[in-house]
Amino acid sequence: MMKQEQWLGAPGATRAVVVGGGTMGADVAVVLLRAGCRTVVVETRPAQHAVIRAGIAENLRAIDRGDNIDLLEIVQSIDDVDWQGVDLMIECVPEVLQIKRDLFKTLAERVPAHTLLTSNSSSFPVSQIARDLPGQERMLGLHFFMPAHIVPLVEIVLGPSTAPGVADAVSAFMKRCGSVPILVRKDVPGFIGNRLQHALGREAFSLIQEGVATAEDIDAAVRFGFGFRYLAAGPILQKEHAGLDVHAAAAATIYPTLSNAVQPHAILSDKPKNGQLGMKTGQGFYAWDAQRIAKEKQRYSRALQASLNILAEDIPPIEP
Repeated sequence: MMKQEQWLGAPGATRAVVVGGGTMGADVAVVLLRAGCRTVVVETRPAQHAVIRAGIAENLRAIDRGDNIDLLEIVQSIDDVDWQGVDLMIECVPEVLQIKRDLFKTLAERVPAHTLLTSNSSSFPVSQIARDLPGQERMLGLHFFMPAHIVPLVEIVLGPSTAPGVADAVSAFMKRCGSVPILVRKDVPGFIGNRLQHALGREAFSLIQEGVATAEDIDAAVRFGFGFRYLAAGPILQKEHAGLDVHAAAAATIYPTLSNAVQPHAILSDKPKNGQLGMKTGQGFYAWDAQRIAKEKQRYSRALQASLNILAEDIPPIEP
């Protein structure tokens, strides 16, 4: 077993491979490249290579690191990668367990023992992806949130066999890339961020289902109420400000009335059945046309960037 400091060096001395050049994979590449990490993106669709490079270059220019595009290489297959020099692999392939398992099996048998194998899966525990494979001590989850180059958080998910030094090394590396890493110490479905989101979502859809509130009012309650405070303090720290006695008393009254549904509420699950997927199809809880979609995406992007600026002093500086 290699020592912790030997797993990953500084980004500028590290070579990474991102397998999958979709939106998430391309944005993850930006996170690596902005810190000066030599990065190979594997994308099986050669027609998309120029589009991917252009998008990554635009995002790098937006943060005054346009010259780092020279550190990017895009190839069509994992067979086109010189794996002997690769320190870190980040899997960003479609969210299909067998596809991820097949990739990890191939790489576990092919790449050098020092290459860390990580998955950006948002739902599958790394224990499922790595099951029965050799070298599980160097496998872990590395879960980014969209858009990965703007949202600072990255979850480092330990599998049951992940070497502790691997998680520590990846955490230190991601900090130097300007991300905010957190350790998920138990390999639970959904990890931390998505579990919290789904707990909120379950209650939100329950309130709509029961006729307590509309989708618009639910969104307003979060954005302009307690969600507004979350930029300043997370849910635990915020209660420290308010007083744990107050929260405990309120919880005793509210908890028994919260939704404990084990399946998505019909108000949600019926939408996909009826082809109502949101912006993708022009209808969800909101109605969408091309003009409204463009306007909303611009507003959303501005809001994310403004939020990033607010949090700037709490985000690790990029250290190539």
